[in-house]
Amino acid sequence: MDIKQVQELIRFVSKSGVNEVSIEEKDFKITIKTNQAPTYVNATIPAPVVAAPQAPAAAPAAAEQAAPAAPKAPVAEAEDTSKYLTVKSPMIGTFYRSAGPDKPFFVNVGDEVKAGQVVCIIEAMKLFNEIESEVSGRIVKVLVENSSPVEYDQPLFLVEPA
Repeated sequence: MDIKQVQELIRFVSKSGVNEVSIEEKDFKITIKTNQAPTYVNATIPAPVVAAPQAPAAAPAAAEQAAPAAPKAPVAEAEDTSKYLTVKSPMIGTFYRSAGPDKPFFVNVGDEVKAGQVVCIIEAMKLFNEIESEVSGRIVKVLVENSSPVEYDQPLFLVEPA
């Protein structure tokens, strides 16, 4: 079992709600535990077979609960975002909309921005990096909450091009 398979197994265990999974093969043994409330599953089949039936069993339950709202939201969102440009995070860090807690936000929904204008700050390793817009236009939506972590290439703002 390689590292990618282990990572996939960890993701699966965390999403499935199972508290603990143990897999034993010829050359290794792995046990993955979570801090979730225990869910008991008894299985004596090989790991690939255990993973395959579990995922579809969890997915239909989630799909049934989210089915009424899910089809409508992505369709509307796809229509809305198709005409907008996205300002994305160039790094991993913490997103801030202003230079300080008592300072005004750099941009708000409805504000006009120009290419090169500072739209936010991302703190990474104790350094505060000003993020500039690469496009000119009007801010339509702020996609990230203030003081929240962001990933590389994560969308931050939607901009209607000028």
